[in-house]
Amino acid sequence: MKLSVFTVLLADKNFEEACKYLSEAGVQAVELGCGGYSSKVHCDPADLLAHPEKIEEMKAVLKKYNLEIAALSTHGNCVHPNKELAAKDQADYENAILLAEKLNVKTVVTFSGCPGGSPEDKTPNWVTCPWPEDFSKIVEYQWNEVLIPYWKEAVAFANAHGIKRIALEMHPGFCVYNPETLMKLRNAVGDTIGANFDPSHLFWQGIDPVAALRYLGDAVYYFHAKDTKIDEINTGINGVLDTKHYGDEIHRSWIFRTVGYGHTHQVWKDIMSTLRLIGYDGPVSIEHEDSLMSVNEGLMKAIAMLKDVMMFESTGEMWWA
Repeated sequence: MKLSVFTVLLADKNFEEACKYLSEAGVQAVELGCGGYSSKVHCDPADLLAHPEKIEEMKAVLKKYNLEIAALSTHGNCVHPNKELAAKDQADYENAILLAEKLNVKTVVTFSGCPGGSPEDKTPNWVTCPWPEDFSKIVEYQWNEVLIPYWKEAVAFANAHGIKRIALEMHPGFCVYNPETLMKLRNAVGDTIGANFDPSHLFWQGIDPVAALRYLGDAVYYFHAKDTKIDEINTGINGVLDTKHYGDEIHRSWIFRTVGYGHTHQVWKDIMSTLRLIGYDGPVSIEHEDSLMSVNEGLMKAIAMLKDVMMFESTGEMWWA
């Protein structure tokens, strides 16, 4: 495994400054935001594709600081019912694929997206229960008429440009939000679709990351290292569904935390060990969204924690067996 960081949190630094900072902290790879909801501050695919010399400059900086590109990320909603918004995110997705081809990056991270509840809707509609029957009909429409047809085309585009691994972040608010929905889409459109496994979005749903990893197996294409702290007092009163702003930390049922501040070392050791058990040897990429810590402090604590729990060396032979 290699320790990576999703660099959008370092938007106050230019690309070389960010690479220098991360290299000095012992990071081995970088995940670059390429649009959608993610900042393009360090990697604007349209600009890089239009100016190939800038791609070479990027490669030179990465080599200088002994860093690899773990993945390109374009976290958008390409099936948004607002056609203008969908087209913007689609352009970002396609440009990220084209840039990944130029950079020989094998993995692109994104969301499944969430359509409206009908062709007439103007906003996405995320369904969380089957009744009244309207909701079941919405899910049927979203999957059969929008999501599956879209991803068949999106996968074909990626494959045509040599990209075989689209890692969908299982994120509530989108149609793929847990292992079951990830596999539903993968089974429908093929194994170019896999998971960007981010435990922070699973913890608050009540999902056991170890069980989820074992269920997904070789469908795990990428890993985001982010934690979630469940507030037992607020959850005991209101449950885990929570629409309060992320900044209202003391009243929320859960908040994002840096690695180790939501769950113990042992939990994270078990997650890392399970990654090895299922054969995952890819990047572990820190996504820092802890509102109780500065960027620097939260990131440094996450780096220190992951250096302790990750396994960086190959196992070698079982000399004792």
